[in-house]
Amino acid sequence: MGKVLSDERIAAYHRDGYASPVRVMDAATAAAYRRRFEAYEAAQGGWYELSKGAKLYLLQTWAAELAMHPGILDAVEDLLGPDLFCWGVSLFVKDAHNPGFVSWHQDATYWGLDKPDVVTAWLALSPATEVSGCMKVIPGSQTWNQIEHRDTLAKENLLTRGQEIAVDVNEDEAVAMPLQPGEISLHHVLAAHASEPNRSDDRRIGVAIRYIPPYVRQINGDQDSALLVRGQDRHGNFIHEKPPVADMDAAALAEHKRIMEFRQAVLYKGVAGAPAHTAV
Repeated sequence: MGKVLSDERIAAYHRDGYASPVRVMDAATAAAYRRRFEAYEAAQGGWYELSKGAKLYLLQTWAAELAMHPGILDAVEDLLGPDLFCWGVSLFVKDAHNPGFVSWHQDATYWGLDKPDVVTAWLALSPATEVSGCMKVIPGSQTWNQIEHRDTLAKENLLTRGQEIAVDVNEDEAVAMPLQPGEISLHHVLAAHASEPNRSDDRRIGVAIRYIPPYVRQINGDQDSALLVRGQDRHGNFIHEKPPVADMDAAALAEHKRIMEFRQAVLYKGVAGAPAHTAV
């Protein structure tokens, strides 16, 4: 037995590439985090610009708290072991009746990490239903290994480069992963997944938190960084980040700027044209 996941759910994750849903906080706590997200959004004139490159947890205390949330870490530890880095936090926000979508893709395509030992915990801060465009996944697709992707830079695509798998995906095999506020899904970095536009009357707010064990390395450049959230780092492959003391404090802004200069060079290596979005 794991801390959160049963032996059966752990086995199913390794077989299918995902586990969902997993309750990690109650609905009231999730609602409080939604309020903090929307306050940050209002204060900054929108969430997009300062959410570039998946390092928002270096600027906002609520994002850092989610990255270090014990319930989420317990579930991820069941899959990756006791030593964990948070490598990124991405926001996926679809406003009501918005055409934004996520194409079929594998997360690992442009991340430059040398091993596929990466788990994404996707936390719902509002209902993620089939109507609002919840994530869907192809069971077992993590065994496809890395598939060629093509860049579309499509305006409505929420991915960094509008990337999509360069082969046809059988939609009949897709499984929806609806979530209620305070629930997460867990998916493997090579699992093929996508989501459709939000056709509901509420926003669909998701926080995707990326975790890696310390033995994983960045191979597209030097001096990548990550936040040690549990256990020990016995490998020294990443510069250790620090969570912010307060929202948008001066030291956090300076460190975020330095890290983003490196991170964007990794994410856009070899891409032609300007990206439509910078969340990964």
